[in-house]
Amino acid sequence: MKKIYTLLFLLFTTVGFSQQDAWVYFNAKPNSKFYLDSPLEMLTQRALDRRTNQNISIDFKDVPVEETFINQVKMSTGITVMAKSKWMNAIHVRGSQANINSLALLSFVDKVDFADKSLNQTAKIAKLSKVKKVNSVKKTKIEYAYGASANQIQMLNGHQLHQQNYTGSGKIIAVLDGGFPGVNTAQPFQRLRANNQILGGYNFVLRDPDFYTGVSHGTLVLSSMGGYKENSLVGTAPDASYYLFITEDDTSENPIEESLWVEAAERADSLGVDIINTSLGYFDYDNAAYSHTYSEINGTSAFISRGAEIAYSRGMIVVASAGNSGGTSNPNIGTPADAVSVITVGAVNSSEVLTSFSSVGPTFDARIKPDVMAQGLATIVSDPAGNIVTANGTSFSSPIMAGMIACLWQAFPQKTNQEIRELVLRSSDKFMTPDNQYGYGIPDFALAISNQLDLESFSKDDFILYPNPASDTVSVSLPSTFDTGTVYIYSILGQKVLEQKITPQTTTISLKSLNDGVYLYKMESDGFSKTGKIIKKL
Repeated sequence: MKKIYTLLFLLFTTVGFSQQDAWVYFNAKPNSKFYLDSPLEMLTQRALDRRTNQNISIDFKDVPVEETFINQVKMSTGITVMAKSKWMNAIHVRGSQANINSLALLSFVDKVDFADKSLNQTAKIAKLSKVKKVNSVKKTKIEYAYGASANQIQMLNGHQLHQQNYTGSGKIIAVLDGGFPGVNTAQPFQRLRANNQILGGYNFVLRDPDFYTGVSHGTLVLSSMGGYKENSLVGTAPDASYYLFITEDDTSENPIEESLWVEAAERADSLGVDIINTSLGYFDYDNAAYSHTYSEINGTSAFISRGAEIAYSRGMIVVASAGNSGGTSNPNIGTPADAVSVITVGAVNSSEVLTSFSSVGPTFDARIKPDVMAQGLATIVSDPAGNIVTANGTSFSSPIMAGMIACLWQAFPQKTNQEIRELVLRSSDKFMTPDNQYGYGIPDFALAISNQLDLESFSKDDFILYPNPASDTVSVSLPSTFDTGTVYIYSILGQKVLEQKITPQTTTISLKSLNDGVYLYKMESDGFSKTGKIIKKL
């Protein structure tokens, strides 16, 4: 059975399975030239504009999977096609081990990867994991009364963005979850409906256009971003627009849900979505042979994590719940929270203290996770009937964060997803001393706005070395007429410890080789020299 992270840790059972799940990867896309020459055949204009704004080119991954290949697989004995992915050039199939293995004989098949890794003939296998959901709750709005939801927005200084009219307007968030009953009827969603902010959706599990169905988890999640009931609940991005996609099958735990998630993320990309929120995570499946191991929590093994990274490469930001297994024997995050570029969100209580259930890092490859924190205990949300209730889980800290990111991106619409992600991390209260419980800490979105405005307020003829203090890297802001120069860093005793050439293309300096302490720097170019101090602090 499915595991929904509302701090109700449900047990799941393992049963016998006669059929197998696998991914079949194709080796070509015969119609690539047509689609690359006619991009509007595969992406909306808004999606193309997002790429243009971030200097991202369309490529082979954007081209749809070849339908004739899919049809031939469908005609194969005992094979059911469950999902498809253009990014991976693959389909998810179900059938007996023998029938699936026979697909490798087809001329257009590159490889077959079973969800049960022990069945694979090669080492190339993408693994799957179990789904976890987390609660949600949120509030806010420019001049509205937040009521009980005030704390979860004020903790992030989000109310200061709302006061400046940064409420998510112009941004689109895709919510990938288990269902959205009541969103079409309940009062806290009336404002979204009246302003046509629900742009559409789809039920990928049932292949049905009705997305106002399923479990209520997605309803609670959405309410923390887009809900509004005066003096009770204001979401973090009340003026953003939303697509609602059901990818979670609450009746079972199976790798197909990772494939449906990737398929939905591709749909979000094609529609021009800016941010994906997913309060789903996978580690264990009903069939234990499909479950992930900790060694696979490396950002590259799981199908869903690879999909999340591709989503980021298309210019979107993916925000994911860390998970609610912190108090168990397996306290680590799952997938896609392990992906490098995903903003993984853990949960704190109203006093900014780590909750006992919030999943922790590091990833298997020793990266810091979660990335940031938000309120996930006693968060304020709306249920399908419109009642304002509290809920627990990183399922809710994630959408609270996603909504605030939409507000920040509204303030700086020309920023890339990478730049917005960096602003969020650098505004966090543990940025200089991150750990695997809190990540970089609790972001201060007012500080993120201020830091960027301060940077933009400098003359274009100024050199700026930032941040200061710094941890692993510093960046150099250069005059518009700058060509090349050199940055020298000296110990406090005057010994040169680092030298790096700077160009408009290379403006980041690694400080990983330096110990903590105070250093002197000199920036030089033709006819210009600037000196100062910089603090290195882990």
